[in-house]
Amino acid sequence: MTAIALALCAAALWGTGDFLGGLATRRVSVLTVLFWSQLVGLAGLAVWVVASRAERPDTGLWFALGGGVAGVVGLGCLYRGMAVGAMGIVAPISATSPIVPLAVDLVRGNSPATVQWLGIALALTGIVLVSRESGDGHPAGAARRPVAAGVGLALVAALGFGLFIVGLGEAAQESASWATATARFGAVAVLVVVLLSLRTVPRASRNLFPLILAVGIFDAAANALIALAAVRGSIGIVAVLSSLYPIATILLARAILHERLGTTRTVGGLIALGGAALIAAG
Repeated sequence: MTAIALALCAAALWGTGDFLGGLATRRVSVLTVLFWSQLVGLAGLAVWVVASRAERPDTGLWFALGGGVAGVVGLGCLYRGMAVGAMGIVAPISATSPIVPLAVDLVRGNSPATVQWLGIALALTGIVLVSRESGDGHPAGAARRPVAAGVGLALVAALGFGLFIVGLGEAAQESASWATATARFGAVAVLVVVLLSLRTVPRASRNLFPLILAVGIFDAAANALIALAAVRGSIGIVAVLSSLYPIATILLARAILHERLGTTRTVGGLIALGGAALIAAG
């Protein structure tokens, strides 16, 4: 499969995992869902490492480890930013994370074609629109969030997500399986430190665990596809296309939970898909 196809498949898997994760966090804490899903994903990726019989890289794994830490820190900043600020501002800012891998590509002299630049611009615009909070109303009695609240955290989240893609892509050049598993190990290590510092035990009921298990499987599979795509194509373009994952989340919410898409998200999704088509055409 081409890098573009792999990145789009990763977006679909990420979006599905996020949807399932959202369902799980309605019944248990975010930290619990993150810890168990990441741990399950790590176990699956460890099996991939053994099955692939790939030799452990000498130095590249440091990039993957750093990427995994950056990714989970970015996720924490995103959740905290949405808690203290307006989701409609925080989420779109965090969705600009592909700018980091694109900048790395430019520094390396890997510039996309003109039509792909147009596609990238459209895709990023669409992602920002899709990521916006639906509706502009506020619950009765709820205070409006300050416009600037959470912006700094959102920028850190975007940087963290971008560095995750860059680190994973760099390490995958030596071994995709080792890179993905090492990045996940870094994420789990950070979550263990956070849980220990908070003295929190991540408990989940048996009935909920299958859902958390699915979250980990989809997320780990998406990361694996990103690593494979990074070996076959430009990391900047892979990052842009994989960031289309909110579309899958929103479509699942519409189909299963009957949530309204809204005009902004519908238009944003169409723009993003049009951008993806231009990137593929280039």
